Amino acid sequence: MSRIAYVNGRYLDQREAAVNIEDRGYQFGDGIYEVVHLHAGRFVDEDRHLDRLERSLREIRLPMPMTRAALRHVLAEVGRRNRVTEGLLYMQVTRGVARRDHAFPTKPVAPALVVTVKRIAAYPTDVERWAASCITLPDLRWARRDIKSVNLLPNCLARQAAREQGAIEAILYDEATGMVTEGAATSFWIVDEHGTIRTRHLDQAILPGCTRGALLAELTAAGIGWEEGDFSLEEMRRAREAFLTSATSFVKPITRIDGQPVGDGQVGPVVRRLFEIFARHVKGGLQNAA
Repeated sequence: MSRIAYVNGRYLDQREAAVNIEDRGYQFGDGIYEVVHLHAGRFVDEDRHLDRLERSLREIRLPMPMTRAALRHVLAEVGRRNRVTEGLLYMQVTRGVARRDHAFPTKPVAPALVVTVKRIAAYPTDVERWAASCITLPDLRWARRDIKSVNLLPNCLARQAAREQGAIEAILYDEATGMVTEGAATSFWIVDEHGTIRTRHLDQAILPGCTRGALLAELTAAGIGWEEGDFSLEEMRRAREAFLTSATSFVKPITRIDGQPVGDGQVGPVVRRLFEIFARHVKGGLQNAA
């Protein structure tokens, strides 16, 4: 079956879909994107993703391309037309088409909206097989990582470096301080040597992950303690357990970093429990909305 994309008001066969070569997203990376997990025909944490989309658009002074209600309809229609019930939906909003100039267009142009969807496997059931390894790299991204910009070249280079070393992700750190920020395309967590679940606090240095926020809400609802704050590479290396979260990673145990085992090198009891808690969340558990 042909894949169907939404492109600026039209549902098109993806093989025929195209954007103008003077779209500012293509020429400048002047745009914002979101990726949402579609499970059993329901968008997981949809409100969180739409809230973050609107925030990122505001930060770069770009209006929503349509009302939230209309956008919800487009997202659902792309899923329906592609007959996808388990997948990842990608949406991208750019500043639109204008003569190439670094400054914003002097005459307002309509934002451009593209939406696609692809099938993925269902939420994993074997946490042992879901475990993976990571490498560490200096964080070379721009200073406003809280904005989900389509400018992803440093992230791509980091992920490629990880792949070439047989790892799933690159854990990034601030070279000046030695403090961990996040993964190239994920939020990063540790269970420290004292057994505390920790992840970095939100500011302009990291993306406010929607899966991160959903998991924190689940932990709070379950009465499980956690801390937000800086931690160093040294603290990371002393951690009992480590894991990633994202719309594609869910809760992914990390058992090796830079070739060395995390803790005893096995999936630990805390991450195992969080994996199960988030599986219930995906299937409609405690905290579905933002």
